[in-house]
Amino acid sequence: MKIVIVGCGKIGKTILASLLAEGHDIVAVDTDPDVISEISNIYDSMCVCGSGTDYDTLAEAGAEKADLVVTCTKSDELNMLSCFIAGKMGAQHTIARIRNPEYNAQSLSFLRQHLALSTSFNPDLIAAQELFNVLKLPSADKIEYFSRRSFEMIELRVREDSPFCGVRLSDLRRKYPAKFLICAVQRGGEVTIPGGDFQLQADDHIEVTAARSEIQKLMRAMGILQKQARSVMILGASRIGYYLARMLLASGTEVKLIDIDHERCQQMSELLPGAVVICGDGTHQELLLEEGMRSMDAFCALTGIDEQNILISFYASSQGVPKVITKVNQTKLTGIADKLGLDTLISSRTVSSNVLTRYARALQNSMGSNVETLYRLMDGKAEALEFRVEADFPALGVPLKEMKLKRGILVSGISRGRHALIPSGNDVIQAGDRVVVLAAGTRIDKLSDILQ
Repeated sequence: MKIVIVGCGKIGKTILASLLAEGHDIVAVDTDPDVISEISNIYDSMCVCGSGTDYDTLAEAGAEKADLVVTCTKSDELNMLSCFIAGKMGAQHTIARIRNPEYNAQSLSFLRQHLALSTSFNPDLIAAQELFNVLKLPSADKIEYFSRRSFEMIELRVREDSPFCGVRLSDLRRKYPAKFLICAVQRGGEVTIPGGDFQLQADDHIEVTAARSEIQKLMRAMGILQKQARSVMILGASRIGYYLARMLLASGTEVKLIDIDHERCQQMSELLPGAVVICGDGTHQELLLEEGMRSMDAFCALTGIDEQNILISFYASSQGVPKVITKVNQTKLTGIADKLGLDTLISSRTVSSNVLTRYARALQNSMGSNVETLYRLMDGKAEALEFRVEADFPALGVPLKEMKLKRGILVSGISRGRHALIPSGNDVIQAGDRVVVLAAGTRIDKLSDILQ
């Protein structure tokens, strides 16, 4: 597809790289000549220097013939205006990044309708929702949902004292009564779709698929089920911090928010009357201990400085905080965080690229079995996709054990009506099902792509 990206800051560049990897024809637009020069030197992309609200700039970028225009400048209003102009010029679909919390669901619905926006996305709100989900099930490092939450896919790290360590997968299924499937394992930099003879080792990262009740049953049997976090300390009154605090307070969770900016703290005190807002330097260990870090169920480092988040998160772990969450936007730093034992990482850049990749993939599949959900897993080395099965799927009614699947493909879940199935070799795919597929080392655009 022909895609125009307006605004090539940190988020814009991440989206650009992700969509280029998908094979799309990208045109980058930015007002900063240095940014345009950098992009032209690094990426195989056309570049236009100019404003996304200027007709001539958009015309030079080919907006009138674009399948998709994505706007992600620093200004929500410029993003919306750029999408409006591009749409009037002839762009088929437009997406605007809108981050201001003042734009609530009702106002966004009104703006999308009257500005003819295809959709909008708020990376900070999406990231906060992911963190909120993890804090409801702190035993997991990451949680993804499928089939209207019929299925959960959670990521866990196998520790040396874990009941999973040194055990073959076939033995695990016999040992634990829960209905679950370990569908992917990351060991070092490699991702594997494991068979029954695969033996787990310490520091493996695993993806486990099951219904929510079965996930909890499994964790309880393993002795690693943690209670939902009821007291959370958040460092950094960022947008993510604000959204997360608002969600936690609405669920009855105690929230303590720390930030060094006095004006920002005053604003948070007004917006979050139920939270305890502390104005101070969260890098000072004495302040954190004085404010009760050790008694908290969870600690979230969400400042704008990745290195600071990593160091303070490591300190929180050393103080025995049961659940520690770290915001890390720079990919080069995720390896350091992992080596320090920081398992739950969040990145608004990654969230944004996932949203846009999913949207672009769905646009390409206007016929047949569409991608309904897409998540990038394990540092982007694997994908979990959900498809709605149409009547023209060529392997309807064929037992999975007889289905010739491509290498690196696993059918990890089938949702049929109200029933969620962890499939065995005897199960079949039927029209109307929702199917969850895990793909490692291969790209899947439609359900039939899983077949050889």
